[in-house]
Amino acid sequence: MAIDLAFIWAGLIAFAVLAYVILDGFDLGVGILFPLFPEKPERDQMMNSVAPVWDGNETWLVLGGGGLLAVFPLAYATILPALYAPLIAMLLGLIFRGVAFEYRWRTRRAEFLWDWAFAGGSIVATFAQGVALGALVQGIPVENRAYAGGWWDWLTPFSLATGVALVIGYGLLGATWLVMKTEGELAGTARRYARLLAFATVGAMAVFSLWTPWLKPLYLERWFSFPTVIFSFVVPALVLFSLSLIIKGLKDGHDSRPFVASLGLFVLGYAGIGISFYPYIVPTSVTIWDAAAPPESLAFLLIGAVVLLPMILGYTAYAYWVFRGKIRPGEGYH
Repeated sequence: MAIDLAFIWAGLIAFAVLAYVILDGFDLGVGILFPLFPEKPERDQMMNSVAPVWDGNETWLVLGGGGLLAVFPLAYATILPALYAPLIAMLLGLIFRGVAFEYRWRTRRAEFLWDWAFAGGSIVATFAQGVALGALVQGIPVENRAYAGGWWDWLTPFSLATGVALVIGYGLLGATWLVMKTEGELAGTARRYARLLAFATVGAMAVFSLWTPWLKPLYLERWFSFPTVIFSFVVPALVLFSLSLIIKGLKDGHDSRPFVASLGLFVLGYAGIGISFYPYIVPTSVTIWDAAAPPESLAFLLIGAVVLLPMILGYTAYAYWVFRGKIRPGEGYH
């Protein structure tokens, strides 16, 4: 039986993107919450909680984007022209917050500027990611293997709403991360924000679950025809279960359970997008097989991925293990 290399690579790219969302999501969420914590000691703790891992988290963004270029060049060539503006905004936001990690500790007079660079970069990067996702879900017109839309096709009420929803969702990840990694008043405040953001995130998921199927006939058929209609009941039930775990964990004083359950919400949302898209990589224009590079290239690159992915997973796990535990006032890795 022939090996479907395009399908394997689609799974690897999907995994890399999911890894980026759930890992970089919480440290972007910490930046989103930054303006809500005005005291310097609290802000120091917040930054120190993600300082050892934030740059490693972004490895997955590079892997997902680079992998898309290498193994699905047609998708890369059509998605990027459609999303230039939000993607450039995302990269600028990531640059500003990355520089803030280094410069904030080197100055006192201009510390407030780097505080705003960290918070603003996090918010802009997250909002731009959401806008790009919303524009992709809407569909990208392709004719003769090239992008056939306009410069502003990405700017719609749906994409803007998706951007706001992702800011809320990443804020939830950031709040539950702070619950897990900090103590005292900072953790208590994060618990209060996490409870509000949990309900807001699930509310946003409900809105988009009702909105998305009406964007494309494929989505409507996928979610309301047998056998995939089963997911229309299973996924919402699992979302409500995850919400209950978050709220109960926050109420009972658990440190890690709310964060893990919040990650579960994102995994379920991501699975819902996959159910809607498959087998398209550019919905609803280009399938994964249409976009794939030649089989020889896919096979060659897969050898590299088999070597590289375990290394990335290994050093990521090691970094989280080394820097496990609570961040206390006055401690840091800067």
